[in-house]
Amino acid sequence: MALHVLFISGAEIFFIMFIVVMVFGADKIPGIAKGLGKGMRQLKDATEDIKREIHNSAEKQGIDTSITDELQKDFQDVKKKLDDVGGTIRRK
Repeated sequence: MALHVLFISGAEIFFIMFIVVMVFGADKIPGIAKGLGKGMRQLKDATEDIKREIHNSAEKQGIDTSITDELQKDFQDVKKKLDDVGGTIRRK
């Protein structure tokens, strides 16, 4: 699914992996992948910390944050409906 969204075919992925192996060597690829995973995790954690800090700051200042909860619920409803429509289209 993710590959289809990025418009990358299996042959292109194979070619990219071949180039990566040629440039970095097969023995360094696990270390590179581990570093990328750690970096992505740190980015996600930092994003969550920022969101939490903004939410806490808004609550301390007495700003009504219920609208964000309502919007998030509405976005989830729309996403679910789009997934349902997408599933119907894929089945046909």
